[in-house]
Formats: sequence, C-alpha cells, structure tokens
Amino acid sequence: MGWRDAWSGCTLSASHSARGTTPMLRIGLISDTHGLLRPEVKHTLGGVSHIVHAGDVGTPAVLAQLAELAPVHAVRGNNDRGAWARRLPLTTSLELEGVGIFVLHDLNELDLDPVATGLAVIVTGHSHRPRIERRDGVLYVNPGSAGPRRFSLPVTVGLLEVGAGAARARIEPLR
Repeated sequence: MGWRDAWSGCTLSASHSARGTTPMLRIGLISDTHGLLRPEVKHTLGGVSHIVHAGDVGTPAVLAQLAELAPVHAVRGNNDRGAWARRLPLTTSLELEGVGIFVLHDLNELDLDPVATGLAVIVTGHSHRPRIERRDGVLYVNPGSAGPRRFSLPVTVGLLEVGAGAARARIEPLR
C-alpha cells in the first residue's frame, strides 16, 4: 500500500458506539526528525496517548518537545550519536490495548519473526519513505520522515490506532 492510503487494517471504529465499545488508543508515529521538530508535528500528534519515535532523532531536545505531548518510546537510529543517544535502545517493544508493537530504526535489521513472537505491529524508519503494509497478519508501518525534506519525498508522520487486540494505521502529510 502506498503512503497516501488512508486507514489500513481492521474495521473497528475509532469512536464510541451506541453499544459502548471502547475507543481505540491513538499513538503518534514519527521518525527521522534529524534534529528538526516542525510545528505541524505538535498539531498533528496533539491528543495522542503515546508517541513512538523510530530513530534518527538528532537531538535530545526533539524527545523533550515530544514528551510535552505524550509519553515517548524512542529507539536509536544510525545517525544518533553521543552520550544522550547511547541511552536510547536499538529496539523496543510495548503492548498497548492488547497489541504487541516492536520498534526499530531499519527494517533490514529485524532479527525476529513477528508472527512467532506474537507481535501485531512493526514500526520502522530509516528509508524516509512512508509506508503501510500488512504481511502475514502483521502491520508494518514506516511513518516516513518528519525532519528536513530529502529529495522529493513527502514530509510525514503516522497515526496508529490500537484496541481490542487490533491495529490500523495511516500516514499524515505535514505541510
């Protein structure tokens, strides 16, 4: 699926229904900021419950600014250097609303079987190319790059909704 695709994945509603179903938890996805946190990011990710940064953060100030919006789960990218960056893990995993999420910077370095480990979502960065794809029931999301524009690639972030053990994602272009 291309980056312009809207929601990918399950058909669960993102809002309350008349039957009282639980709303899905909204998670902001961001990668490859390279030290630049655009003002549009705060608007687009405002109101999310968590933020996942898939590496190439650039500076600790980016993480501090994101933490003003929601708790941040970040990994180190290939361009993250210095003492502050060494404190970031190369990978991280979390479970939110019954959905296992694994985060790493470069998908080519994935060294586990998401299906065998029960993961539902893999979040990556590195390529600067936004992408949403479902393979073998696992949702792979690269939110693209929210930092300095590179070549003719779009500047984007992602939104992930999880709930009742299901997940769906979309890419949001930044202006």
